[in-house]
Amino acid sequence: MSSVFLIIQVLLAVILTIVILLQKSASMGLGAYSGSNESLFGAKGPAGFLAKFTFFMGFLFVINTLALGYTYNQSLRDSVVDSAKFDSIQAPQAPNTNIIPTAPAVPTAENNTTAN
Repeated sequence: MSSVFLIIQVLLAVILTIVILLQKSASMGLGAYSGSNESLFGAKGPAGFLAKFTFFMGFLFVINTLALGYTYNQSLRDSVVDSAKFDSIQAPQAPNTNIIPTAPAVPTAENNTTAN
């Protein structure tokens, strides 16, 4: 779920950046490229529309940031141990120490008869 909010966050950041750059400033900025058809936006021109749209996009950006932080925090709270499935819990068994290794059999003189 947090990946969906992350994609929305990037899109909102790009849209918000473009809308801010289109606004009219003292040096005119990129607002000169918005065109001169001011009747489309009303009597005040694009300034009023862009200001309201910027506020709306900023509000959506803040809400999405909060939602992204909440979902990311919830995904970090999930423990790997909680999601692990155990069929049965058994203590590890100690190795069998009852078996004592024996030394190999030593050949005796009776078994070593030589033919003369």
